[in-house]
Amino acid sequence: MVSKVAEAAAPAVTRPKRRRVPPELGIFLVLIGIALLCEILGWIFVGQSFLMNLQRLKIMILQVSVIGIISVGVTQVIITGGIDLSSGSVVGLTAMVAASFAQSSTWARAVYPALTDMPFFVPIGIGLLIGLLAGYINGQLITKTKIPPFIATLGMMVSARGLSKLYTKGQPISGLTDQFNFIGSGIWPVIVFLIIAIAFHIVLRYTRYGKFTYAIGANVQAARVSGINVEAHLVKVYAIAGLLAGLAGIITAARVQTAQAGMGVNYELDAIAAAVIGGTSLTGGVGRIAGTVIGTVILGVMISGFTFLNVDAYYQEIAKGFIIVAAVAIDVYRQKKRAKR
Repeated sequence: MVSKVAEAAAPAVTRPKRRRVPPELGIFLVLIGIALLCEILGWIFVGQSFLMNLQRLKIMILQVSVIGIISVGVTQVIITGGIDLSSGSVVGLTAMVAASFAQSSTWARAVYPALTDMPFFVPIGIGLLIGLLAGYINGQLITKTKIPPFIATLGMMVSARGLSKLYTKGQPISGLTDQFNFIGSGIWPVIVFLIIAIAFHIVLRYTRYGKFTYAIGANVQAARVSGINVEAHLVKVYAIAGLLAGLAGIITAARVQTAQAGMGVNYELDAIAAAVIGGTSLTGGVGRIAGTVIGTVILGVMISGFTFLNVDAYYQEIAKGFIIVAAVAIDVYRQKKRAKR
């Protein structure tokens, strides 16, 4: 009897808590594995190093920076439980409109001859406004008409692509000013991408905006009951996604120093793939910008690696499709495992 009382009085032994491993660590290890695989295959089949070629790595980082900017916005949309299929077409539309206000007076076929040699902030501001408006319309369609995000953004995808072709009857826009082209030169696209990624990482993690975004994706009814204006917040999220797609369009036009209606084709799929590979759940409520950045780099390493190994472009698309499906399958497995717990 005494021993039982002593046992009851004894302090409970507390097991030390395990430190939770950040989910980005696993994704980062996948990135390292893919890079090392490309390095090994490079020596076997090409006789060259994949990782030691600084010029190749620079081109790869520049290529993924535009997709990265879009994926930051798309990640936020997916966290709310939605989807945005319009970002690639918004890139094309904003590139066309921004470029038309960034033409030099020395170019004979200016879209607006009276509006040439404009200060660089004018075409940038107009392009950002176009992207913001496209995202705002997406948000309004989804919240006011209750159209599923897939259908609403699909409609915007088709409409924006049509508008970009109609804008100049399918003709490209060239003769851009040096001030405007500077935005896409050197490592500026990468710097812009990193600034945006860091900014929204902080916003999603430490602000009300971020808490509301995760709450809506986790349980929209509970979010509404807790006092969150779900409709207004969703409009805000989609508007930000459109704004970032617009910025990506501006940088794309400045980088190649021309604009074409076909710019941004399939960019929305690459952005969604980067977010999903980075651990963002398509069911909503789960995702981090850090993971999306790593997912974007994984896509870049894959594409650069395939090109380095002389893999046909058609096989590259097939492999990319398999990786997207595998990432979604892993996400579904995680969700089932989390539900059992």
